[in-house]
Amino acid sequence: MSLVTASRSELTKQFTTAIWWILGLVLVIYVGLTAAGFALLLTSLATGALGGTETPLVPSDSLPSVIYSTATSFGYVFPLLVGTLMVTTEFRHKTLTPTFLAVPRRGVALAAKVVIGVVMGLVFGVLGLVATVGPGAVILAASGLETGLASSDTWALAGRMLLAFVLWTLVGIGVGSVVRNQVVAIVIVLAFTQFIEPLVRLAGGFVEGLQPVINALPGAAGDALVGASAFSLGMPTATDPLSWWGGGLVLLAYALVFVVLGQFTSWRRDVN
Repeated sequence: MSLVTASRSELTKQFTTAIWWILGLVLVIYVGLTAAGFALLLTSLATGALGGTETPLVPSDSLPSVIYSTATSFGYVFPLLVGTLMVTTEFRHKTLTPTFLAVPRRGVALAAKVVIGVVMGLVFGVLGLVATVGPGAVILAASGLETGLASSDTWALAGRMLLAFVLWTLVGIGVGSVVRNQVVAIVIVLAFTQFIEPLVRLAGGFVEGLQPVINALPGAAGDALVGASAFSLGMPTATDPLSWWGGGLVLLAYALVFVVLGQFTSWRRDVN
């Protein structure tokens, strides 16, 4: 079976299950509410609606990028989970056996998942963008502030966010290829993204010499790729983050390393 045929089969497989739209719905609700909350808080501080004379957390011209980037700052776990489930679901339900019978060259089967992973990443990226830009722009406009929608910088940010979603999906495919047990893989993903890395990044703002290491973490690399992050609000940093292309290369490296490891380990084992 060719890569094109295998990719078509993989695409059908992904969109005939409910998990993609369930995760997509949760993503829209989660990042949409988060973006709206940040927009209300930051615009209130910027316009002085809350009273007081405190310096706003974010300059007015940076508000759109910070608000819109909540899709990746808080939602990157969703494409990561999607990619992980694309592989571990096959191990769990033992559907890899017919897959490998139809596609004897296992590398082609994995490559097809990577191809469709790009598609899934774009789908979730668009959902995340709509969920954050929509309410964010409405709240900014209602507050009398610039939405940034007429700026090429904002659309460049949106493009980098889509790229980040794609790369996170590919990282997930790699993780799922290495960690065959679905429950273990999900626990690892959630523990690392929601607890371990945030705590390490927080510590990096206070521990001298740790920031260069933190720049190489996947979440920090993703934020650097996008070029804006709500995660950095009020957080001290010892050094500047990576450039957007540097962050993209780091995230791509994670994806490549995990996918290659999966190809030469779990993907070559016998399946029941």
